[in-house]
Amino acid sequence: MSTDTNSDEFYAKLKGRLEETTNWPTEYLYKFIVPSEAEKINKIEHIFDNLGAVITTKASSKGTYTSISINLQMKDADAVIAKYKEVAVVEGVISL
Repeated sequence: MSTDTNSDEFYAKLKGRLEETTNWPTEYLYKFIVPSEAEKINKIEHIFDNLGAVITTKASSKGTYTSISINLQMKDADAVIAKYKEVAVVEGVISL
């Protein structure tokens, strides 16, 4: 099975869960962990620019990784998933 198929299945399950448990529009909290490189952190922050997002970052105790929390008003499950897919192209990112 290809990685794309796994991703499609994951996003389909996520969409189902979000639609079952959430009243839209709603505040959604994204959480990511990324290597502590300014370029990677900036790429993620840029994806959420001009959307009214509240972004907080915190470096790990050794400074190797940075956690990024993004709180944002989202209109539906498809919009949430679209942002996850945009962030997924950043090398080394882990979505929580």
